[in-house]
Amino acid sequence: MALKRVFYEEWQMGCCGEPFSVGDEIRWTLVDLGERQILDGDCHGAEARVENHADAAHPTGGRVRAIDLVHQEYTVDLDLRDLGRTPPPYGRLTLLPAAHSPEPVPGSVTLEPVEHCPKWFAEEDYAPPQGPHRVRRAQGALVTLEVPDGAPHQPGDRR
Repeated sequence: MALKRVFYEEWQMGCCGEPFSVGDEIRWTLVDLGERQILDGDCHGAEARVENHADAAHPTGGRVRAIDLVHQEYTVDLDLRDLGRTPPPYGRLTLLPAAHSPEPVPGSVTLEPVEHCPKWFAEEDYAPPQGPHRVRRAQGALVTLEVPDGAPHQPGDRR
C-alpha cells in the first residue's frame, strides 16, 4: 500500500461529487499532475487530482486517511449594482464584472484538517460588501489516500 496526495477541486465536488469522510473507501478517477503543475503548486502539494468528467474505466480505489480543506484569500471589488438584489443561491456573494476581478493574496493559502468533506464549500467575506475587500474561499480538499501499489490512474494532466 502507498499514500497518495490527491486534490479534489471545489467545482468537481459541487458538480457531481459525493461527500466523504476519513476512513471511507472510495473509487475515483485520478489524473496525475504534470511536473509544471506540481512545481507551480496548482494543486497544493497533490500529485494527482480527481476528475469526475473523464473516462471512468479505470478508477482508483483506496481508503481516505486524511482530509484538509484548502482555503485561499482573494481581494475583490464588488460591483455595487449587485447590492439590494435577491441573495444568490447557496449563500454566495455574486461578483459581477467590475474594474477588478478576484486576485489571489500571495501567501494566504491555508489548510484546515477536517473529518468530513462537504458537498458545498463556504466563502467568508471579511468586510461589508462595498468596493475592494477580501474574501476567503475554499478551493477544494487535499486528500491523503491509501492506495494499492501501482493503482490505476489517467496519464499526466494536460491543462
